[in-house]
Amino acid sequence: MNNILITGAASGIGAATARLFHQHGWQVGLLDINHQALAKLAGELGNVWHAELDVTDPAAVKVALVDFCALHGGQLRLLFNSAGILQCGHFEDIELSEHARILQINVLGLLNMTHAAFPYLKATPGAQVINMGSASGLYGVPHLASYSASKFAVRGLTEALELEWAKHGIRIGDLMPPFVSTPMLNSQRFQAPVLRRLGVNLEAEAVAQAAWAQAQQHKVHRPISLQFKLLYWSGQVTPAWLTRRIMAWLSRDT
Repeated sequence: MNNILITGAASGIGAATARLFHQHGWQVGLLDINHQALAKLAGELGNVWHAELDVTDPAAVKVALVDFCALHGGQLRLLFNSAGILQCGHFEDIELSEHARILQINVLGLLNMTHAAFPYLKATPGAQVINMGSASGLYGVPHLASYSASKFAVRGLTEALELEWAKHGIRIGDLMPPFVSTPMLNSQRFQAPVLRRLGVNLEAEAVAQAAWAQAQQHKVHRPISLQFKLLYWSGQVTPAWLTRRIMAWLSRDT
């Protein structure tokens, strides 16, 4: 039976994905640092396997992978690296420690999970890794500088491993949505101008559906929503100077 291990599973995109894959009969494993919300979701899904986890702790990550994969004959069909954080604001107004935390969770956490998962993925026919990318990984987004930088890193890692791990039969891809209505985004005190102009028109369930589509048909990058698909494909042929001007216009303060 297919299995999926999801980080950041307690809320938002991770929780929506867990519900969807569970409905389709997959064996679901849930990981999140929020133990209370995690336990509630696990109970909702019939007491599925779950563990409290800080993805920036490599030793704890290895233990979680061992425990979950031991229940499935040492195999892992799909790793969904959904854990991530953001903070909107002027770069200089955000504490340096918070910038570092964004990079640690969004990049180092993903590295920890993917590295530890390798032997289990390699042992599984049709294994996949789905990384939580973002439209912010295409061009740097003002007032989301550290988050945008982290998603550039996710994009680069995805592209590199998609080629490097092909020889092992492991497929790597990312989901690239624009702004998604999640507790993380909706709790932001500062609203970035680009967010205000483009709006938040995507629900977590739509991203979960994209994750399901990715599990059935692999793509290196999977842009989500008609609005962003148009921007993504136009960006493949648009000169860099024009992309910069568009971003500058969308991000203007007035």
